[in-house]
Amino acid sequence: MPEADDHTEVGIKSTVDLAEIREKLTQNRGPQYWKSLEQLAETKEFQDHIKHEFPSGADQMLDPVTRRSFLKVMGASVALAGVSACFKQPDEKIVPFVKAPEQIIPGKPLYYATALTLGGYATGVLVESHLGRPTKVEGNPDHPASLGATDAFTQAEILRMYDPDRSQTVINRGEISTWKTFADEFSAKLGVQKAKGGAGLRILSETTASPTLGEQMRQLMAQYPQAKWIQYDAAGQHNTRAGLRMALGRDAAANYSFDKAKIILSLDGDFLTAMPGSVRYARHFADGRRVRKPGDPMNRLYVAESSPTLTGAKADHRLPTMASEIESVARIIASKLGVAGAAATNGKPEWQKWIDAAVKDLQANRGASLVVAGESQPAAVHVVAHAINQALGNIGTTVNYIEPVENVQGDQLEAMRQLAADMDAGNVGMLIVIGANPVYDAPADLDFAKKMEKVGLRIHLGLYQDETSWLSHWHLPMSHALESWGDARAFDGTTTIVQPLIAPLYDSKSVHELLAMMMDASPNGYEIVRNFWKERLTGDFEKSWQIVLNDGLVKPEMMKSGVTTPAATPAPAPSAPATPAADTAAPAPAAPASTPAPTSSTIAGTGAVQIPPPTPYTSAGMELNFRPDPNIRDGQYANNGWLQELPKPLSLLTWDNAVLIGPKTAEEQGLKNFDVVDLAYQGRIVTGPVWVLPGHPDKSVTVYLGYGRERAGRVGTNQGFNAYKLRTSNAPWFGLGLELRKTGEFYQLVTTQDHSSIEGRNLYRYGTNDQFQKQPDFVKEMEHVKDPISLYKPYEYRGYAWGMAIDLTACIGCNVCTIACQAENNIPVAGKDQVFMGREMHWIRVDRYFEGGLDNPMVHYQPVPCMQCERASCEVVCPVGATVHSDEGLNDMVYNRCVGTRYCSNNCPYKVRRYNFFQYSDEKTPVVKLGRNPDVTVRNRGVMEKCTYCVQRINHARIDAKREGRSIYDGEIKTACEIACPTGAITFGNLNDPKSRVVEMKKSKLNYRMLEELNTEPRTSYLASIRNPNPELAEPVKTENSHA
Repeated sequence: MPEADDHTEVGIKSTVDLAEIREKLTQNRGPQYWKSLEQLAETKEFQDHIKHEFPSGADQMLDPVTRRSFLKVMGASVALAGVSACFKQPDEKIVPFVKAPEQIIPGKPLYYATALTLGGYATGVLVESHLGRPTKVEGNPDHPASLGATDAFTQAEILRMYDPDRSQTVINRGEISTWKTFADEFSAKLGVQKAKGGAGLRILSETTASPTLGEQMRQLMAQYPQAKWIQYDAAGQHNTRAGLRMALGRDAAANYSFDKAKIILSLDGDFLTAMPGSVRYARHFADGRRVRKPGDPMNRLYVAESSPTLTGAKADHRLPTMASEIESVARIIASKLGVAGAAATNGKPEWQKWIDAAVKDLQANRGASLVVAGESQPAAVHVVAHAINQALGNIGTTVNYIEPVENVQGDQLEAMRQLAADMDAGNVGMLIVIGANPVYDAPADLDFAKKMEKVGLRIHLGLYQDETSWLSHWHLPMSHALESWGDARAFDGTTTIVQPLIAPLYDSKSVHELLAMMMDASPNGYEIVRNFWKERLTGDFEKSWQIVLNDGLVKPEMMKSGVTTPAATPAPAPSAPATPAADTAAPAPAAPASTPAPTSSTIAGTGAVQIPPPTPYTSAGMELNFRPDPNIRDGQYANNGWLQELPKPLSLLTWDNAVLIGPKTAEEQGLKNFDVVDLAYQGRIVTGPVWVLPGHPDKSVTVYLGYGRERAGRVGTNQGFNAYKLRTSNAPWFGLGLELRKTGEFYQLVTTQDHSSIEGRNLYRYGTNDQFQKQPDFVKEMEHVKDPISLYKPYEYRGYAWGMAIDLTACIGCNVCTIACQAENNIPVAGKDQVFMGREMHWIRVDRYFEGGLDNPMVHYQPVPCMQCERASCEVVCPVGATVHSDEGLNDMVYNRCVGTRYCSNNCPYKVRRYNFFQYSDEKTPVVKLGRNPDVTVRNRGVMEKCTYCVQRINHARIDAKREGRSIYDGEIKTACEIACPTGAITFGNLNDPKSRVVEMKKSKLNYRMLEELNTEPRTSYLASIRNPNPELAEPVKTENSHA
């Protein structure tokens, strides 16, 4: 973490009195919806903030230390996070491509089906390419794992590939070297290992589910039978795998069908954003809540969680409780449902009503319910969840068990313990680390870095020269997935061929090519992957090969009869004197990779799940929870400026992690936002700033992993604090015994929660399903002005009239729309200090509102792009006509007219315009320019910008339609935010087409327009959010105007 007093001069210390806030809430005083504790308390600082466009300090230059930090993050060489220059860039000469391939047409992008992986699991994508340069990632609509959508990490892979901080050359003991020099030493040392059967060879990789890599692993282990291959993912599915193994008696994977579930119970599981398959799960969950008219069915969600998540934010009923108490909740529910061996405890009195309501709903929906346990819970909770699903008859309907897709099975944490022990004992002569970064993210109790130094030859293949590479003898640059051939499986077993869109930018190789070097085989990645599938695809191979590349998945009917691709590779047999793991037996052959068929309709083996005894917990001290960061995950995206600047979904913090605590804990400990504390846990101490998060359980603390990087790159290094220093292998997700110590220091965190605040206005509307059934027009009754009168005759649009509708029921607040918009429209990263001044550049923001008490408030999300107002207040004040209205209803920006008066921004009631205070966009670093969308102008300093409804996509579709002599089809144009949204919450289309989806959305009784009382006539409207609370637990919903 940077110095604790950093930013103190421009920061405002929290003056919130939590006791006073509680009294105000008790008396129903203050706003119904609130963004922050400061707004709820109506502090003077917040009122001053509202009166000004930007926070205090925006007109001040920072002190020298902060300025140096500013320039470090914002330098042109970084090209990702800020000011490259404060002047217009010089003109450059360009040379046309005169011998273009036949399929390449300048100005017309091509799309390639491929896959990108996260945590080892693939997401099927379509990548847009301009003249051989990948520029944008979209979901593959034909791929069952993505259904055409993506997550934020997938969107940000473009920036990751073009990151100028990526590893570019082979490094040998700190000096630049070559692949040939490496190959010579590598070959000699491998010869020594081969003579010993590989007894001293260890390979450590990230979790992988590549069929081709699995085959290479088998071949390699045949040559080195005593070698060991370990897979480790710091944010991996350790407890999930263990729970399935305990429940089924074998390795397996669970595949959930949320679209078939009427009642869903989540036990600390963030299935909307943090599980393998979350993109599909989010879509299916949202499909069960698309209420358009009275009588439409709607699912119901119960969530018991130990740290606020987006799944909890969408819950109809949320039970915040400590992580160590979730098991008791699960066992009580299991016992009430008649599950044998649940060993229920009495639980807390305040749980009773919530549990009884959940049990009653589950009982009434046998076979149409679903219970999901989260990775942060121990294996016993997962076993209880599987037992409940079995008791309810959900197996085969909402839950299916399939063969595991990972290449190596077993307990990853135990494998890491054994590896550390082998290194410490001097049993490892060669360690090859592929993609992983164990020096940074291995459990603290393993002391991995110190033991790794005892290895004779240490080799690291990775995208970056990270912490592990600096401790290695050899660092080898690894090719990005968009630069190399490969294949990968999705969470459901669907296989996709990974094809490159561009030649490697640097002198890099893929993992397939490295393994080929080890086996003296062809190092060509294309031939390796192609030869593997040549033995497995049916019919004419060339034709089949082209089909699977084009479709982006391997369909079951394309596999040869009797030949299957194993869904998992057995864990390599350990060599003496190591103790074999109990779960190293090879699983049975899987179904073809793209067939997510269940292994059976019932739990395999025992017929009834045997629930283990309750986990014993001590009650001493507070509870410490570890969670992957929502934006940079386990730290692998720490150098990605898009993700660093993206506000975290619940706290809306950027560029930092924090010590998250609940309001009651803050009161008891005498803590406020920005206070710096020591976290003392199991003899280790880490220091970090406090952030009070409404809804966080009492007596517990949550810290996000992934920060505190020492060698991440110029964007990610030294951001936040390293929570891995407290994380141990026996308590990877939570543990008791934490002590908080207030240091008396202060650290300014940066948050966007009060940016663009609009006081005293009716912005967000919601109701319950019962309310909508009885009172379908409740949304209209909340309007200030039902039929505004105008002296002007409305403009008649004879052609297209574009508009958008956003379904607030479907929106889960995941921020994918923000990143997709940034990638599509060349939106720059401003940097931490600029965000602190309110100068973030996102064209679409996702506002987060709390409602209710501090300890368990309801959470609402609302995406806010430019409203494309028909009577836009920005247009009438621009002195140079830089913002004008098009004949298709768009509020257009003419960048070269803009002189930067900012009158338009001051006059915009929605606060959606963004101004380039500096030259944020880098125009010097060549590799960064490759990733830009050539259809979108890169803006200079002094220019205003905003959402354009992706006008470049509109223009492409208009040209195609005109050439073909037709009108633009409904759905032919999808904005970047619309197509990326995993829940399908955003709909764009032609308002003059009565059959278009957007018109159908706007006909809904739930449709309303933000601030329509101002008579701006926005073209973007919202469908009010609908929740489905259990009547036995529901509280009355306020029907009067709700002000944020």
